[in-house]
Amino acid sequence: MDWGTLVATVSGGSLAVVGTVLADRLRGRREDDRGDGERRRAVYIEFITAAEACHSRLRRIAQDGRPGPDGDRQAQTRAALTEAGVYEARERLFIEASTAVARAGQSLFERLRDLQRAVGAGAGAASPAFHDAHHPYIGAVWAYRVAVRGELEGRSLTPDAFGWQRWDGRDRCALCEAGGAA
Repeated sequence: MDWGTLVATVSGGSLAVVGTVLADRLRGRREDDRGDGERRRAVYIEFITAAEACHSRLRRIAQDGRPGPDGDRQAQTRAALTEAGVYEARERLFIEASTAVARAGQSLFERLRDLQRAVGAGAGAASPAFHDAHHPYIGAVWAYRVAVRGELEGRSLTPDAFGWQRWDGRDRCALCEAGGAA
């Protein structure tokens, strides 16, 4: 019996098995990473969509200028947050998001709550109080979008990509340009 042939055969077979197992693990890891990315993307979109649904409702309440059928604007604005699903989406965001995206999401949420409180206190859409809360919210929305793009795609955005000077929209706001809001 030739021991060299036996050792070479066993070594070659072992390398082939190890190579196959390693390739399978790497493929599985890539699939897991892709699944994580898709899940995060879905959570990130769910959060911004819920925030924007709430924002739209708050704007309608502010534009209407009067309490709804129940007569309580604060209750209406609190309901806007709840019914849009912002709280649930925020909790999922905290579980799935990277630190940078979670931080941007929390800032967005805080600015949305500032807007909710201003509208609940009676701020109309053309009032300085509304604009003092609205523009920081818009800036936080864009900061969130930039954080998400940076994480998921490694690409960033700047306001000048849209021909803007700022993310918060003050440079495009007729009321702010006229000096009617801070």
